[in-house]
Amino acid sequence: MIRKGMKLYSILFGVCPKCHQESMYVNTNPYVISKVIKMHDHCSHCNTKYQMEPSFFYGSMYVSYGVGIAFAVAAFITTYIIFETSITTAFISIVLTLALLFPVIMRLSRNIWINIFMKYDKELAHNVAKSQSKD
Repeated sequence: MIRKGMKLYSILFGVCPKCHQESMYVNTNPYVISKVIKMHDHCSHCNTKYQMEPSFFYGSMYVSYGVGIAFAVAAFITTYIIFETSITTAFISIVLTLALLFPVIMRLSRNIWINIFMKYDKELAHNVAKSQSKD
């Protein structure tokens, strides 16, 4: 089970890597294409700055290559090996998978990239939750 405090939680749900209290993205729906990579500057709960340096997220392009390959392999295995379709159908399924999941891959790559450099701070999250319950 995936729960707050796990890196996987922050990666899959796109929440602040330090406190896991709010989404890093202005719009949580990745299919609003005009806002797919629009992020808050910092977390409103723990004040963590998401962009540590200018052009920080350029590194996520390398991650997106690996994530895209993983999705492409999964599409190939599903169509060609499990459903035993032709190689042409498998190729089409790879292209469709990558095209339809492009916004998800972009966000997932950013989430992985920022979680490489930041980790969950249990004490900070506890203090944030404590101060929210007082309000």
